[in-house]
Amino acid sequence: MIVGTAGHIDHGKTALVKALTGVDADRLKEEKARGITIDLGYAYSDLGDGRQLGFVDVPGHERFVHNMLAGATGIDAALLVVSSVEGIKPQTVEHLQIVDLLGLDRGIVALTKADLVDDDEILERMAEIETLLSTTSLAGAEIVPVSAVSGRGVDELKSRLLALGESGKGTTGFARLAVDRSFVLTGAGVVVTGTIHAGEIKVDDRLLLSPSGLEARVRSLHAQNRAAAVGRAGERCALNLSGARLSKDAIRRGDWVIGAELHAPTDRMDVRFSLLGSEGQPLRHWSPVHVHLGSAHVMGRVALLEGEKMAPGATALAQLVLEERVGALAGDRVILRDPSASRTVAGATVIDPFGPPRNRRTARRMSELRALDQPHQEALSTLLRLESGFVELRRFGQARNLRPPDVASLLSSVGGAELEGFGFLGDTVAAARRDIVETLAAFHRDKPDAPGLQPERLRVATARRWPSPVFKVLLDQEIKAKKATVDGPYLRLPGHSLRLGARDEALWQRIAGELQRDRFKPPRVRDFASAYSVAEVDMRRLLQRLARVGQVVEVAPDQYFLRPVVAEMIAIAHGFGRDFTAADFRDRLDNGRKVAILILEFFDRHGITIRRGDFRRTVPQKLEQYGPLPKPADAVGAPD
Repeated sequence: MIVGTAGHIDHGKTALVKALTGVDADRLKEEKARGITIDLGYAYSDLGDGRQLGFVDVPGHERFVHNMLAGATGIDAALLVVSSVEGIKPQTVEHLQIVDLLGLDRGIVALTKADLVDDDEILERMAEIETLLSTTSLAGAEIVPVSAVSGRGVDELKSRLLALGESGKGTTGFARLAVDRSFVLTGAGVVVTGTIHAGEIKVDDRLLLSPSGLEARVRSLHAQNRAAAVGRAGERCALNLSGARLSKDAIRRGDWVIGAELHAPTDRMDVRFSLLGSEGQPLRHWSPVHVHLGSAHVMGRVALLEGEKMAPGATALAQLVLEERVGALAGDRVILRDPSASRTVAGATVIDPFGPPRNRRTARRMSELRALDQPHQEALSTLLRLESGFVELRRFGQARNLRPPDVASLLSSVGGAELEGFGFLGDTVAAARRDIVETLAAFHRDKPDAPGLQPERLRVATARRWPSPVFKVLLDQEIKAKKATVDGPYLRLPGHSLRLGARDEALWQRIAGELQRDRFKPPRVRDFASAYSVAEVDMRRLLQRLARVGQVVEVAPDQYFLRPVVAEMIAIAHGFGRDFTAADFRDRLDNGRKVAILILEFFDRHGITIRRGDFRRTVPQKLEQYGPLPKPADAVGAPD
């Protein structure tokens, strides 16, 4: 268990830690010279039976509250230190506020310097402290009079601390350590220290530093000040790291050492926000604040999601918009201080570490946040039943540090099923698939001469307008089940086809023959109209209808090619295997410079080729826009 001290300056925190552990946690020369704690100090008490208490000794001076916060967010229990001589002081109150905002409900009060006062004064101090604790998470905590000088109460205090139990941090998720120190050790290299908030870290693990994304390997580690092969959640660890780009300057307090699966730094997080009742005035929307999360300290603003201002003592939903990216997960506690960093003003619990930049106040988003502000199972169950109707499972698990098997188990427990990374209820999927079929059927009824709908037009025409990635997953189910058919760029029901009248069908068969015969330099619309004594407008309308069903492609105005021929010409361009010129392409097709240029400009517009000066090259990802490419040997004009 990690115990963190809290309390006013000069109330005896460091002396008490030394009495409990035999270790002087003040390690800096300036701390020794001035007799005050400036930065975090660490000490360990080995109880000889395999158990061990770790202590984080924090500064008590108001100027160093930012250092105190870097250590406080990783502790399991609070040791509130109050001097019997001076009693409750400003930093006693602020440190207790921080403990309360962090949700720490395990703790003990040490009434120090008990050898300097009589019993009546001790009883008076204890009554004052009980009143102070009564409205906080430490209400009812035991108060133990102690003296670091005489040793009074030290053994009792140690026993009471042990009775609080071991760390409650879970080891099931991916590894996550908050860095509070970084230094170079001669002969070893870069070392970072911090508290493991979740999971386990083993020697030879390959991890990431977040938010930088630097890769690191664990060469060795110490857990609770002992050499170990593994460090677990709830333990303080020192990690000896190695990496190609790793250096002391590349790591700073506030970074996380994490499993790669958790690397998703954020600068917007949606939170449940609580303003302290001691604030004298309401907090306004977009107020600047100092934000402390883990061991990180960044500037940010509070975007209120429920009104333009917030009364002291109130709790509401908000979004924290940060000036720098940090690592954050759902359930993380955040402490906020005023712009001058002179006092703590509020606390928050992260609900969604990946808050949206837009539409953050809509009714739909507020429903999602209230769903997310629940335990895992209840949150997932509620999300699946909201208007959105789906859950992105990877993001849900990442936000809550859940491994994929755990997410799958949760999904099954609430009656959901996974489709290509998204979670749905069975009824939701069935309704969505019916909606797709019914929308296509309605379109065919309204426009029987149209080939079908392009996927995006189908998506926006459905009753429930799904996001594009989700719609693709649902549509794939219909295609696999043969309830919808892909016909070129269109989607249609299997029984639907474009039917031409007898006259148009006969005309099309004659046109198709000419398009195939002169496939690289086909006649234009006016040429067909003249040859077959058809009005030019009617000929154009027929070819436009055929283009909609993917039979032909309009490469240039009134210049149509058969769709397989377009794929053949793409194969010829790709067959060069190098940058090529318009003259190279013209010679392969033997169709004249003008038509070759029209074709290449069409390729440029559709991203099939990229032009640089007089040269072009094909883009592999775009080659099959108009169907599978024929083998080079099957294409006339292909290189020998």
